[in-house]
Amino acid sequence: MSLREFLKKMEKEKEILHIKDSVSTRFEIPFIMKSFDNQGPILIFENVRNYKTKVVANVCGTRKRICASLNVGEDGLYRKLAEAWRSPRKPKVVEDGAVKEIIEKDLSKIPILTHFERDAGPYITSAVVYAKSIDGNVENVSVHRLQVLDKKRLAIRLVPRHLFSLWQTAKETGKDLEVAISIGLHPAVMLAASSPVPFGVNEFDVANALLNNGLRLVECEHANAHAPADAELVIEGKISAREEVAEGPFVDITGTYDIQRRQPVVEVLNVMHRKDYVYQALLSSGAEHKLLMGLPHEVLIWEAVSKVVPKVYAVNLSVGGSGWLHAIISIEKQLDGDGKNALLAAFAAHPSLKHVVVVDSDINVFDPCDVEWAVATRFQASEDLIILNNVRGSTLDSSADQETGLTSKMGLDATKPFTKPKERFERAKIPVGGEIEKLVGKFLAH
Repeated sequence: MSLREFLKKMEKEKEILHIKDSVSTRFEIPFIMKSFDNQGPILIFENVRNYKTKVVANVCGTRKRICASLNVGEDGLYRKLAEAWRSPRKPKVVEDGAVKEIIEKDLSKIPILTHFERDAGPYITSAVVYAKSIDGNVENVSVHRLQVLDKKRLAIRLVPRHLFSLWQTAKETGKDLEVAISIGLHPAVMLAASSPVPFGVNEFDVANALLNNGLRLVECEHANAHAPADAELVIEGKISAREEVAEGPFVDITGTYDIQRRQPVVEVLNVMHRKDYVYQALLSSGAEHKLLMGLPHEVLIWEAVSKVVPKVYAVNLSVGGSGWLHAIISIEKQLDGDGKNALLAAFAAHPSLKHVVVVDSDINVFDPCDVEWAVATRFQASEDLIILNNVRGSTLDSSADQETGLTSKMGLDATKPFTKPKERFERAKIPVGGEIEKLVGKFLAH
């Protein structure tokens, strides 16, 4: 259950574009990645200037590919994720794995990208970080960006969540926190590592459930940590209890620069990789970033809203909302007021949400024009608007207080009111037979 096995599958599906021209890790590869963003193919850069290693990008760049990696249709994706969260399965730890084929001493041979003009330097963006609590009782796996400081040091961005908590506990005892930083993983592992499961749940166990018990781990050589046996590359290190540096600036999911902060340093102890490893890159603010970060939170919204209305048809953390700040939710309602309950449930399920639109099942939540039409014809600001002031939002929102995260939020109930005849909200149709529809379809195909 490796990245390269998934790539073989995608090669057969003609989902991969091979780029054989010589390209640089500094801006050129990221520019090509951005040019193919949004429904674009997986990109494999065969000729990376000054490096012997290939670079792969946009692996999880579409919902279709994520579903293919889990062998599930889009209608079953949320359930598959939720079941894995509720029923994680501990993977087997094996003595050896492909990732241990070659040992390096530092980062110098890895084709790490410099993405945007004002970036503080090269950044690892697809890193899955494993850590264990000092007492050994809690294991955590999560995705973090890592700024390259030199051949032996990285700066890690720690949002105040699970890994931050483990580091803080270690820091209070004066100990560094040992970690395994894995790169080049099956999409199921990336998705599990991005999942908002409770503190204490090992996300590798979630990944193993998603992979039907197909994940295998190895013990690291120089760190008290586990890593996937079939990873392309693993950096062993320790997050310093003492040394911190200014991290950033760096572009986050909104496509704007995140603020600079003091963050801890990771000392590199060892680098191990496959003999012919492929370096996996991820474009910050790209479609892959939005899907991996946002899709698990769509599941949380779907579950929460399902508890207050009869049926939730679809949830979309929209591209225009950076896959994080805006949600469109289509529901079935029984009474006026259900739409507002759905709005409040969504805000509670995903605290980073800034704007939410609730629509009926006849609206395509993935079509911005369709959603705007629902707002235009079914929404009255005096009756259907909810505004929440001075509440916790996202520090990624440039307009919010990026230190505290305090923001204002808006919810729009754009569902059809039951107080008016339903025919007023029906879309006009032209009654024609199937032959005319086929004729039009033929012309559109050309």
